[in-house]
Amino acid sequence: MTQTLRLALTLLLTLIASSSLAASITLVYSGNMDGELEPCGCSEAGDMGGLKRRATALGELRQQDSELVAITAGGLLSAQMTSNKIKNRYILAAIEQLKYDAVGLQWTDLAYGFDALKSAQLPWVASNWEGDEFAPSVLIQRSQARFRYFQWLDPLTSPYRQMGETNRKVETVPTALAEALKAARERGETTVVGTTLSRQQAQQTLPLALIDLLLIEPLYEQVGEPQQLGQTLVVQPGSRGMRLGRLSLEISPEGRIQQWQHQVITLPPSVPDAPELAQWYSDYNEEIKQFYQQRVEQRKARMEGTSPFVGNQQCALCHPQSGKTWQGSEHAKAIADLQAVGKSYDPECLQCHTVGLGVEGGYLDQFTTPQLANVQCENCHGAGREHAESAGKVALATPKPDESTCRQCHNASHSPEFNFSTYWPKILHGKEPTQP
Repeated sequence: MTQTLRLALTLLLTLIASSSLAASITLVYSGNMDGELEPCGCSEAGDMGGLKRRATALGELRQQDSELVAITAGGLLSAQMTSNKIKNRYILAAIEQLKYDAVGLQWTDLAYGFDALKSAQLPWVASNWEGDEFAPSVLIQRSQARFRYFQWLDPLTSPYRQMGETNRKVETVPTALAEALKAARERGETTVVGTTLSRQQAQQTLPLALIDLLLIEPLYEQVGEPQQLGQTLVVQPGSRGMRLGRLSLEISPEGRIQQWQHQVITLPPSVPDAPELAQWYSDYNEEIKQFYQQRVEQRKARMEGTSPFVGNQQCALCHPQSGKTWQGSEHAKAIADLQAVGKSYDPECLQCHTVGLGVEGGYLDQFTTPQLANVQCENCHGAGREHAESAGKVALATPKPDESTCRQCHNASHSPEFNFSTYWPKILHGKEPTQP
């Protein structure tokens, strides 16, 4: 037997032995939810994701593989509206029920402070956080493999930057992170790092040579294609909680990723809601309803004078043809659409389905201000009382709305398939002469 043949056989036997010792692990990852407990549902294309469907998908995957690893790079919460305080609490409760192995911290998760995160027991990770509020890493133990999850908070986007050096809250240089990664690798752990940095920023900032799996900034709604950078596998979760990423990994005894396969898990309406979250969802809707009704009562108590809004019936007196066009449009049943899905008390939905929500004299509820329900003339043209009472002598704030007006509600989140050139003809109006 020649020396070349012996070497080839030795190499082949080594590869076979190495392959037989590799651990097969399924890892599911996700990223930003951005405070969205469920999909908006305003359009078929946007009806994707939600925690009830996610719970179903994870449950089915765990039935197939009891050793499945589930991690999220954070960005769960939002502070865009007052009602987000309620929504955030329910998101945390659901994530706790979903039994994630590690939850990375992002700056948006701190929008309401540390105490807001204590409503649920989650394995938060913030590796460069200066303090003991969060763990610097989390060990995820499985029978044949061990993962160590880290999270890098971007110092350049820190809300504490303007507060001076004593309030910086995070380490700005990943020296300690590199040491922790090196130690984890020496223990045979597979190192995983989550961050909101872009791929290029991560290459410039983080010690990629010590990172086996890197989760970078989320891609809008979609899950990005994985990329191999040297020995580091880079994945890009999607935003708004619409999809999950699944990795089938072969892990060497030393903890390195030898092989991988990737799959995007979609969460369309055909994925049933998890029954274990039924009570959670019912409680959420009831609390949101009570919150909204309390706000209505507060605004009622402050109401003074006459509303600047008049409602469509008043507009139609002088613009009957436009009124008839509106009556046959989808805008005319906007509040019914919310009622059909139990969202007629959710302010995030109402703001695009009513007139003047949150504005003095605007929509309160379907009993107190029914004349301001639905999408009406004044959504696009502005409040019309002065215009109506002056018989048109006082101009409307927006006499000729354009595409930008429509896109205040028909945006990428709520109406991803919106096309002004095809939508506008459905409500074409304004060519009629004004009635005397």
